[in-house]
Amino acid sequence: MRVKAAAVFCLALLLVSCTDSDNKQFEQRFSAYKALFVIDGRIVDTGNDEVSHSEGQGYGMLFAAHANDRAAFDSMWQWTQTVLQRSDGLFSWRYTPCTTKDTACVDDPNNASDGDILIAWALLRAAKRWNTSSYEDEARRIIQAIEEKLIVTRDGYTLLLPGESGFYDGDGVSLSSNEGGVQFNLSYWVFPALSAFSDYSENPSIWQELFASGISVVQKARFSSHQLPSDWTRLYKGSFSIDNVIASEFGFNAVRIPLHLAWSDTFLAGAERNDVLSPFAKWWSQDYVPATLSLDDEKPAEYAMTLGMHAVEQAVNNIVNDTTPKWPDINRDVDYYSASLVLLSMLAVSDISG
Repeated sequence: MRVKAAAVFCLALLLVSCTDSDNKQFEQRFSAYKALFVIDGRIVDTGNDEVSHSEGQGYGMLFAAHANDRAAFDSMWQWTQTVLQRSDGLFSWRYTPCTTKDTACVDDPNNASDGDILIAWALLRAAKRWNTSSYEDEARRIIQAIEEKLIVTRDGYTLLLPGESGFYDGDGVSLSSNEGGVQFNLSYWVFPALSAFSDYSENPSIWQELFASGISVVQKARFSSHQLPSDWTRLYKGSFSIDNVIASEFGFNAVRIPLHLAWSDTFLAGAERNDVLSPFAKWWSQDYVPATLSLDDEKPAEYAMTLGMHAVEQAVNNIVNDTTPKWPDINRDVDYYSASLVLLSMLAVSDISG
């Protein structure tokens, strides 16, 4: 018995040591992330004309909460509330730097549902970490607004609109009706966040339906001989297509889909897991993996996957196949989005393993 107890104790020490090392790696990279991309609470997209957007604010807040950096979190949340938050609780999606450095710099007041989801999820995680009920109250408000404005039913599917306006056919069509086509972005389904929201919603079934529908759509909305999802997809009269969408490629948006899937305990326990993840595994198994693939003509990008994309691949392989990731450093050679994918991948692995 003493030998068994000693073995258990040693294993516990090893696990604690591994966790401490992982946390230190994340905190080091988050420190670099702050130095490179955060100005007074604003997350700067260095690869896109120095704009800021709700997605970036959500990422930054998620990372700050995980790194236990409340000062950074509060700075980001205050800027997001003051500059991006609309009266309905959702967030204008884009801020382009201007001389006033305030709401006048918001050049598109439409929201982006991935940003709304990431911000609400970050607030919930922060509420738990720092026992702050005001964060939870704010998250509940956002969750309710998403339910009311962004979740629609079409042809038997529960879908997430990418924004309040501009993504369904016919401006006169009621969102509550089952008419007209819908354009959507599958990478906006942050599956572990959807599961979390069902616990904080007065209508948990709507989040469960959105989750299940998202898995079904990933299985059915596959294109090209590689059977990959598109950054943007249209559903019309029961059929999925990439006709007349914003971008018909497996690219910088869709690369997040396998990460969001693998991040979900519910998905990992499902019978469809291997079928859903198989096309991504085959794509990554090539000797040379281009950053994007046009799904219309199968033309690949002329450059390889970025460091952030490789981080996503490593995270999914770690979660599914128990491989050991080697996370890239975050430095001046890495742009905002790649750096965000690195930290997002690290966070996903930490959540699943922790």
